Amino acid sequence: MLNGKQKRYLRSLAHHLNPVFQVGKNGTNDHLIQHIVEAIEKRELMKVTVLNTCLEDRNEIGAELAEKSGAELVQVIGKVIVLYKESKDNKEIQLP
Repeated sequence: MLNGKQKRYLRSLAHHLNPVFQVGKNGTNDHLIQHIVEAIEKRELMKVTVLNTCLEDRNEIGAELAEKSGAELVQVIGKVIVLYKESKDNKEIQLP
């Protein structure tokens, strides 16, 4: 579980990142989750965009993506979800 200071630090790092995945009108599925798990192991920190065509709530999508991928939900702001998971092999981010 991340504390407030760690979340602020991760938000500052994520500010300059481009979104890696998009959630569309079909919402989340196992295929998307699997790709997120693979990508977040290499990146540790990533953004996911929720498109306007998606009918589900963005907060619920963020919580679902975090839970199923084993990541921490850093932030949901607007259409962007920020996820963090400490990498086992490619650790680059040192949390305060």
